[in-house]
Formats: sequence, C-alpha cells, structure tokens
Amino acid sequence: MDVTATPPPPTDEAALRTFGYRQELHRSMGRYASFAAGFSFISVLTTVFQFFAIGYSFGGAAFFWTWPVVLAGQLLVALCFAELAARYPISGSIYQWSTRLSTPAFGWFAGWIMILGQIVVIAAAALALQVVLPSIWSGFQLVGGDPAPTTATGAANAAILGLILLALTTAVNVIDNRVLARVNSIGVTTEIIGAVLIVVLLLTHAENAPGVTFSTGGQGGAIGALLVGSFTAAYVLIGFDSAGELSEETRNPRRVAPRTILTALTAAGLLGGLIIFAGLLAAPSLTDGRLATEGLSYVLTSSLGDWVGKLLLADVTVAIAVATMAIQTAATRMLFSMARDGVVPFSGALSRVSPRTGMPTGPALVTGLLAAAILLLNFASPEAFLAIGTTCIVLLYLAYAMVTGPLLAQRLRGPWRGGAPAGTAEDGTPLFSMGRWGLPVNALAFCYGLAMTVNLAWPRAEVYAPLTGHWFFQWFTLLFLAAVVALGLLYRRLRRTGSVAAAAAEPLPVANAGQA
Repeated sequence: MDVTATPPPPTDEAALRTFGYRQELHRSMGRYASFAAGFSFISVLTTVFQFFAIGYSFGGAAFFWTWPVVLAGQLLVALCFAELAARYPISGSIYQWSTRLSTPAFGWFAGWIMILGQIVVIAAAALALQVVLPSIWSGFQLVGGDPAPTTATGAANAAILGLILLALTTAVNVIDNRVLARVNSIGVTTEIIGAVLIVVLLLTHAENAPGVTFSTGGQGGAIGALLVGSFTAAYVLIGFDSAGELSEETRNPRRVAPRTILTALTAAGLLGGLIIFAGLLAAPSLTDGRLATEGLSYVLTSSLGDWVGKLLLADVTVAIAVATMAIQTAATRMLFSMARDGVVPFSGALSRVSPRTGMPTGPALVTGLLAAAILLLNFASPEAFLAIGTTCIVLLYLAYAMVTGPLLAQRLRGPWRGGAPAGTAEDGTPLFSMGRWGLPVNALAFCYGLAMTVNLAWPRAEVYAPLTGHWFFQWFTLLFLAAVVALGLLYRRLRRTGSVAAAAAEPLPVANAGQA
C-alpha cells in the first residue's frame, strides 16, 4: 500500500467542521436547486419587467447596449466569487468571505451592509407585483385609481400586494428546507420556459428593425442617458452569489456552488438581454410614451393579444413570487451566519435551527417583518418605489466591492498571491481557479463595482425625485447608506462597552474568525 497517497477529501459535514461550524441546516440540495437559488434571486422576468420602463425612459432603445456591458462586469465579479465559494463553502457568503480575506471588523460591516441590502431587495421584489397584476385583471388594483407604480394609488396598491406576498414567502421560509428547494426549482423552471416563450413570440411579432437599438430617444446627452439606462441591467444582474449562501445545504458545495454561480448569471444574462431586445423590436410604438410608463407589460398585451399576453404575465407573477422567496432565503442565511458568530443583536435566538425542518425560523421572521416595514414607505410617496429599488442595489454593489477589494489585496500581498490556494472538492476534483488570470480579472471586477456603485448612488433629481423634486428622495440612497454606517458604528461601540452584550450569544469557540 502506498502510504504517501493523498488522503480522500473530507465529507461535506467534516469540511464544514474545519471552519468551526457543525452541520445544522439540512444538506439536501443538488446542482439544479443550487442553480435555481441564484437564478431566482436574479429573476429576469421579475426585474426586467419591473425596471424596463426606467431604462427606456432615460436611455431610449439604446439602453439595450448597457446590458452586455453590465453583464460583462458582473461576470468578472462572479468569477471571483466562484473561487471563494470553492474555498469557503459557508452560509453568509459575503460576510464570511470578507471576514476571512480582511479583518473581523471589515467583514462585519460587509455583512451588515449586505443583510440590509438584501432586506430592501425583498421589499423591492415584492413591489414588482404592481407592474403585472393590474395588467392581468383590474380587480388586483385593490385601492382603485391609476395602477402606475409612480402614482399615489399605484404605490399604495403595490405595498398592499407586497405585504400579502411577504406573508406567503415568510411561511415557505419557515416550513421545511425540502419544500423551499422544491418550490424554488419548480418556479425557476416555469420562469425559464416563460422567458423563452416571451422571446420567441415577441421576435415573431417584430414591428421594428434592430437598428432602433441605436437610438437614445432624444433624451439629451447620450452618455448621461445611457448611464441612467444602465440601471435596468444593474438592478437585474445581482444575487448570483445566492448559490454560495446555500452552500451548507448543498451536496458537494465546493464543486457545485462555483459552477452554479456562473451558470445562473450567464443564463439570466442571456435570457434578460434577449427579452429586452425582443421587446424593443415588438413594441407597437416607440414614441407614444407607453414604453416609458408601462414597459414590457404593454408590449406583451398589445403585440401578442390580450389572452396570450395575460397568460405570460401570469408566468411573470410566479417568477416575482419565487424571486421574493429566494431573496428572503438568502437574507435569512446571511442573518443566521452572523448570528451564529454572535455578532448581531439577539444572536442566541437568531442562530437557532429547527431540528425538524432544518430552517432558521427566527431570521426568516425578522427579514419578513423588516421588509414589510420598508414596504410601508410606499404609502408615504410613490417616489419611494424608485428610492427603495436603487438603495438596495447600491448596498449590494458596495458589499460585493467589500469582497473583491480585500481579495485583490490578498492577490497582491497575501496567500492568494500567484493564484488561488489549491485544494480539492468533496469528490476529489481540483477546486475552481482562474489561475494567472485571477489578478487582472479581480482588479477589473473591483474597479467596475466601485464605478457602478457611484453611478447608481449619484443624486440625480430627474431620476430619484421626478415628480416633486424633493431633496429627501434625491439624496435618499446616500442618506440611507450614511444611516447604515452610523448604526453599525453605534452598535459596535455599544457592544465593546458591554451595553448590548446580553442580547448576543457567545460565538462558537472555533468560529470566532467572524467575531466583531
């Protein structure tokens, strides 16, 4: 016998123990369920239908070309995340990765920003029901009046529909891990089929030549118009890291998660770009103003007929529901991961996992309630709809940069210098690695993330306060970000002085790399 042979790689549970955690979440997800987690968070039908009108209203049909640019930038980020998912297959991926690449304090802030961003994304996704349900049946406009999300009645109705949806998604996130995975997989399959049908049917009903995609629609300066037009792609192409969030529930996560992160983003990017392209070609009119207000819902019902259009919008409704559920799942795992390390208030309660269901019930309830509270902003002003959507994306882009930044520093002067650390997956295959391309890809990913964060957060009055010009909504994203940082600093200060020590559980002995 060759005593020098390499020992077999550890099991999933044994690998998790090397990071100081015991297996509590039920490990029952396969490759497709992992792919579905990332794809449903992105949810091209949800976000393309929700934000198409914004991109078109500012960038004209030419906003289509911002899609491949943003997709390329996000693929750079996803490649970095794929390397990290292979080496740190732990729930709470952004928090865990940032902590292990930098310092516990920096990693804590990355997790803090990410969890708040995810909670706001839950609310923003739930609001998307308003874009489609009233187009299917006017009875879904429960408060009456104009259903457009930017009107007072539309915004109020969006909040009501969103609250109903959040009650349902919170229930699913409490019931059982296997039920969650099954619902998610069925929903993603339905969404992919619907997206392909939409593309095919719209292309067969094209009324415009492909050349229309080079027109900015007379929106003034082309550069400024396209920078705002890129918001649609920026809003859509996020959340691909969710496959990493569910690593502790995935079989063979070191091998599966990197692939599904890249596959989910690539599939969503291709489908979303085709939907936008086909929608622009099939639009009955590019100048009557309806594309800038009603978006793709108008194209479907006008081009494909009322019955077919509404049937496809029903599929979009399913996608919105599943996306909201998946985003809440990712937020739940992030909060659970931080609570398990004892670095958030009430960590003892939030780190408990039901032995029967394998679900962290406390985080699911907290994320649902906080997202519901954010939805109430829509009752205050319709401009809150855009403010909420923009804020959550800025927070996620910033959290992503708080991973790619420390990773770049490690490549320049740390253990990652010269390439990602070697290793093998649970099945003995080499871990995913970019090799010598890691440094340039990482550098470009970090610069892209910072540039997009600035673009999204820039306080443009015509974007964030188009109705009233109110300074609060114009500066809402930056004010919210400042409040997030201030609250984080306050909590950490109180925690150091022991004022909130009673609310936090002791972290696991081996896992205090995440200790703030």
